[in-house]
Amino acid sequence: MSDDILTYLPAMRAFARSLCGNATDADDLVQETLLRAIENISSYTPGTNLRAWLFTIMRNRFYSNCIKRARERTGDEDCASQQPAVSAHQEWQVRINELERALEQLPVHYREAIVLVVVLEESYAHAAEILDCDIGTIKSRINRGRRMLRAALGEEI
Repeated sequence: MSDDILTYLPAMRAFARSLCGNATDADDLVQETLLRAIENISSYTPGTNLRAWLFTIMRNRFYSNCIKRARERTGDEDCASQQPAVSAHQEWQVRINELERALEQLPVHYREAIVLVVVLEESYAHAAEILDCDIGTIKSRINRGRRMLRAALGEEI
Protein backbone atom coordinates (compact mmCIF):
# COMPACT_ATOMS: atom_id res chain seq x y z
CA MET A 1 0.00 0.00 0.00
CA SER A 2 2.88 2.40 0.72
CA ASP A 3 4.05 2.01 -2.90
CA ASP A 4 0.57 3.02 -4.08
CA ILE A 5 0.63 6.13 -1.92
CA LEU A 6 4.03 7.13 -3.29
CA THR A 7 2.70 7.06 -6.86
CA TYR A 8 0.05 9.63 -5.87
CA LEU A 9 2.50 12.16 -4.39
CA PRO A 10 2.90 14.30 -7.55
CA ALA A 11 -0.89 14.56 -7.97
CA MET A 12 -1.31 15.27 -4.25
CA ARG A 13 1.26 18.07 -4.46
CA ALA A 14 -0.48 19.56 -7.48
CA PHE A 15 -3.89 19.47 -5.78
CA ALA A 16 -2.43 20.89 -2.58
CA ARG A 17 -0.76 23.70 -4.56
CA SER A 18 -4.07 24.58 -6.17
CA LEU A 19 -5.70 24.76 -2.75
CA CYS A 20 -2.92 26.58 -0.88
CA GLY A 21 -1.52 28.86 -3.54
CA ASN A 22 2.14 28.36 -2.61
CA ALA A 23 4.59 25.48 -2.53
CA THR A 24 5.52 25.70 1.16
CA ASP A 25 1.96 25.44 2.44
CA ALA A 26 1.20 22.78 -0.19
CA ASP A 27 4.09 20.60 1.01
CA ASP A 28 2.88 21.01 4.60
CA LEU A 29 -0.63 20.01 3.53
CA VAL A 30 0.64 16.89 1.75
CA GLN A 31 2.63 15.96 4.84
CA GLU A 32 -0.42 16.46 7.08
CA THR A 33 -2.51 14.39 4.69
CA LEU A 34 -0.05 11.51 4.75
CA LEU A 35 0.14 11.69 8.53
CA ARG A 36 -3.67 11.58 8.82
CA ALA A 37 -3.83 8.71 6.35
CA ILE A 38 -1.33 6.70 8.40
CA GLU A 39 -3.13 7.51 11.64
CA ASN A 40 -6.50 6.46 10.18
CA ILE A 41 -5.44 3.60 7.92
CA SER A 42 -7.90 1.36 9.75
CA SER A 43 -10.78 3.38 8.26
CA TYR A 44 -9.61 2.73 4.68
CA THR A 45 -11.44 -0.11 2.95
CA PRO A 46 -9.04 -2.16 0.80
CA GLY A 47 -10.15 -2.37 -2.81
CA THR A 48 -11.69 1.10 -2.83
CA ASN A 49 -10.16 4.15 -4.50
CA LEU A 50 -7.07 5.01 -2.41
CA ARG A 51 -6.39 8.19 -4.39
CA ALA A 52 -9.90 9.53 -3.76
CA TRP A 53 -9.55 8.66 -0.06
CA LEU A 54 -6.25 10.58 0.16
CA PHE A 55 -7.65 13.58 -1.74
CA THR A 56 -10.67 13.67 0.55
CA ILE A 57 -8.40 13.71 3.59
CA MET A 58 -6.37 16.51 1.99
CA ARG A 59 -9.43 18.60 1.20
CA ASN A 60 -10.78 18.17 4.73
CA ARG A 61 -7.40 19.10 6.27
CA PHE A 62 -7.22 22.18 4.05
CA TYR A 63 -10.61 23.44 5.21
CA SER A 64 -9.80 22.65 8.84
CA ASN A 65 -6.57 24.62 8.49
CA CYS A 66 -8.46 27.56 6.93
CA ILE A 67 -10.79 27.70 9.90
CA LYS A 68 -7.83 27.50 12.26
CA ARG A 69 -5.93 30.26 10.42
CA ALA A 70 -8.96 32.53 10.53
CA ARG A 71 -8.76 32.40 14.32
CA GLU A 72 -4.95 32.68 14.51
CA ARG A 73 -3.67 35.54 12.33
CA THR A 74 0.11 35.37 12.02
CA GLY A 75 0.78 38.26 9.63
CA ASP A 76 3.02 36.21 7.35
CA GLU A 77 1.08 37.40 4.27
CA ASP A 78 2.79 40.78 4.68
CA CYS A 79 6.27 39.33 4.96
CA ALA A 80 8.67 40.70 2.33
CA SER A 81 10.25 37.27 1.83
CA GLN A 82 6.98 36.03 0.30
CA GLN A 83 7.10 38.69 -2.46
CA PRO A 84 8.81 37.80 -5.75
CA ALA A 85 12.10 39.65 -6.20
CA VAL A 86 12.11 39.64 -10.02
CA SER A 87 9.17 39.02 -12.31
CA ALA A 88 9.48 36.59 -15.20
CA HIS A 89 10.03 38.08 -18.64
CA GLN A 90 9.08 35.09 -20.78
CA GLU A 91 5.66 35.40 -22.35
CA TRP A 92 4.69 31.83 -21.51
CA GLN A 93 5.49 32.40 -17.87
CA VAL A 94 3.35 35.52 -17.86
CA ARG A 95 0.42 33.57 -19.31
CA ILE A 96 0.86 30.81 -16.72
CA ASN A 97 0.85 33.42 -13.97
CA GLU A 98 -2.30 34.96 -15.42
CA LEU A 99 -3.94 31.54 -15.50
CA GLU A 100 -2.94 30.82 -11.91
CA ARG A 101 -4.36 34.16 -10.75
CA ALA A 102 -7.56 33.59 -12.71
CA LEU A 103 -7.84 30.09 -11.23
CA GLU A 104 -7.34 31.47 -7.72
CA GLN A 105 -10.14 33.99 -8.33
CA LEU A 106 -12.66 31.28 -9.20
CA PRO A 107 -15.12 30.26 -6.50
CA VAL A 108 -13.62 27.33 -4.61
CA HIS A 109 -16.12 24.72 -5.86
CA TYR A 110 -15.31 25.55 -9.49
CA ARG A 111 -11.56 25.64 -8.82
CA GLU A 112 -11.58 22.25 -7.06
CA ALA A 113 -13.51 20.62 -9.90
CA ILE A 114 -11.22 22.07 -12.58
CA VAL A 115 -8.05 21.09 -10.76
CA LEU A 116 -9.23 17.55 -10.14
CA VAL A 117 -10.60 16.85 -13.64
CA VAL A 118 -8.57 19.08 -15.95
CA VAL A 119 -5.21 19.35 -14.20
CA LEU A 120 -4.98 16.04 -12.32
CA GLU A 121 -7.01 14.12 -14.92
CA GLU A 122 -9.34 12.52 -12.40
CA SER A 123 -12.46 10.99 -13.92
CA TYR A 124 -15.74 12.77 -13.36
CA ALA A 125 -16.82 9.87 -11.14
CA HIS A 126 -13.72 10.10 -8.91
CA ALA A 127 -13.98 13.88 -8.73
CA ALA A 128 -17.64 13.56 -7.73
CA GLU A 129 -16.63 11.07 -5.04
CA ILE A 130 -13.86 13.32 -3.71
CA LEU A 131 -16.04 16.44 -3.70
CA ASP A 132 -19.08 14.53 -2.43
CA CYS A 133 -21.49 15.59 -5.19
CA ASP A 134 -23.16 14.21 -8.34
CA ILE A 135 -21.33 13.70 -11.64
CA GLY A 136 -23.68 16.18 -13.30
CA THR A 137 -22.66 18.78 -10.76
CA ILE A 138 -18.98 18.18 -11.58
CA LYS A 139 -19.65 18.54 -15.31
CA SER A 140 -21.56 21.75 -14.72
CA ARG A 141 -18.80 23.16 -12.49
CA ILE A 142 -16.14 22.32 -15.09
CA ASN A 143 -18.14 23.97 -17.86
CA ARG A 144 -18.87 27.13 -15.87
CA GLY A 145 -15.36 27.28 -14.47
CA ARG A 146 -13.82 27.07 -17.95
CA ARG A 147 -16.10 29.87 -19.15
CA MET A 148 -15.09 32.02 -16.16
CA LEU A 149 -11.40 31.34 -16.84
CA ARG A 150 -11.76 32.28 -20.52
CA ALA A 151 -13.53 35.49 -19.57
CA ALA A 152 -10.91 36.34 -16.93
CA LEU A 153 -8.12 35.77 -19.46
CA GLY A 154 -9.85 37.93 -22.06
CA GLU A 155 -10.50 35.08 -24.50
CA GLU A 156 -13.68 34.87 -26.51
CA ILE A 157 -16.37 32.63 -25.13
